[in-house]
Amino acid sequence: MTTFAARPASSRQLAGTGTLLRFALRRDRLMIPVWIAVNALMVLSMPGTLEGLYGTPAERADLLRQMETNSSLRAMVGPVFGDSLGALAAWRVGVYAGALAAVMSLLIVVRHTRDEEESGRQELVASGTVGRRASLTAALLAAAVANAVLALLVTAGLAGQGTTGALALGLGIAAVGMVFATMAAIVAQLTESARLARGLTAAVLGAAFVLRAAGDSATDDGSSVLTWLSPLGWLENLRPYASERWWVLALLAGAVSLQGAVAYALAGRRDLGMSFLPTRPGPASGRLGSADALAWRLQRGGVLGWSVGFFLAGVVYGGMTDGAADLVGDNDNARRVVERMGGQSGLTDAFLASMVGMLGLIAALYIVASVLRLHGEETSGRAEPVLANAVGRVRWAAGHLVIAFGGAALIMLLAGLGFAVGYGKETGPILGACLVQLPAVWVIGGVAVLLHGVLPRAAPAAWGIAGAVLLIGWVGPALDVPQGVLDVSPFGHLPKLPGGAMQWGPVLVLTGMAVLLVAGGLAGLRRRDMTT
Repeated sequence: MTTFAARPASSRQLAGTGTLLRFALRRDRLMIPVWIAVNALMVLSMPGTLEGLYGTPAERADLLRQMETNSSLRAMVGPVFGDSLGALAAWRVGVYAGALAAVMSLLIVVRHTRDEEESGRQELVASGTVGRRASLTAALLAAAVANAVLALLVTAGLAGQGTTGALALGLGIAAVGMVFATMAAIVAQLTESARLARGLTAAVLGAAFVLRAAGDSATDDGSSVLTWLSPLGWLENLRPYASERWWVLALLAGAVSLQGAVAYALAGRRDLGMSFLPTRPGPASGRLGSADALAWRLQRGGVLGWSVGFFLAGVVYGGMTDGAADLVGDNDNARRVVERMGGQSGLTDAFLASMVGMLGLIAALYIVASVLRLHGEETSGRAEPVLANAVGRVRWAAGHLVIAFGGAALIMLLAGLGFAVGYGKETGPILGACLVQLPAVWVIGGVAVLLHGVLPRAAPAAWGIAGAVLLIGWVGPALDVPQGVLDVSPFGHLPKLPGGAMQWGPVLVLTGMAVLLVAGGLAGLRRRDMTT
């Protein structure tokens, strides 16, 4: 029998990869399927939706003509390269599907690399027969498995629109996911904090979206230099269902290979738990002398990033309001979808209400991430030293919850200000429309608090609930699902502002539900044992 020490150096480096991969997939048996399902359903539902909106060749040709002159909409979804249903589906959701795959991939890689080191679990694993690069390899393989399943579902689901285009779109989405998986692997070697690794990689993704948007607003064929600087622009220029450019996949594969090689080189040059950019130690007193101040220190980066993102999103959506109204104004089916999302008011108000509602749905992701910071602090063992002092559990949790629920109010307020800047018209109704989303956002946050307080092992399921709500709110109106399904989401009960009548009843009921959920979660936290 060959001993571990007698194996070739390359084999020793990867020893235990298979076991770690199986463990990673087992740990993510809920998170990965939810991300894949949301992304795949978003893509696969689009051809049927577009067929209802642009059912005739004349309507599709008119759409292409309008997109050539509508730079604001091109910035949002990119240029159109063909008038088939497959080409329109790739245009409408391709960039967003790639972005979702990127987020899924970076979360997987950071979770199974830097998160493991930060929590101390990786040191225990490394004491066994595990190679130096086994954890990184297992994390990248887990991301590859998730993206491969997503590519398979997209290809199979869109094959009826054309097998070649479906294959191109599926491979393109998966390749973008792997680009950001390998990028996250590099950042995980550079930083000492999993939170910072996720934040920096997400910032790169945000920059990639901005570059693509800026490039697409300037040209109508994806040829801008700015577009080509973004991996999302590469996916767009793959042109599924429109004379596919297969060589773009080689560009994506080259980026994955190069970044993967850099990540492996860095992993071999540092000690376990260390990083190339060590975290600057901070004071243990003064501004960090309380649990509340510590919570703010831990979450301020996330609040800042989400605040900037929501303000810029408000500016972009506000700026494209008039152009979007012109685009759907002559299409009765498109008008019905927008009005179903935004209410039976004027088309401009309905469009604004639908965009505000979309930002509310995304704000639910923020509040889940912020609430689950409690879960991360507890399971990593960092909460114990805080609670060993004169700090009660409720007080410790309250610091994070104030940031989570107050931060949701802040980002929606900034989104409203962004809408006002971009739209350049009445500020009050837009601000009111954004703030009226908060009770539904808080309900989702309350569910996350309840799960963490009562069933801590099930706390990550809050991501699945937020994803389901996002899917219902995004795809449900376009698919003309029954109102009862839409009402499953707390967002389905909110008044459609601006344009609609303010209804205080649902707002007060949802706020009360959020209060009860938070109270139940805190009561459960006080009574249960702390987990590690």
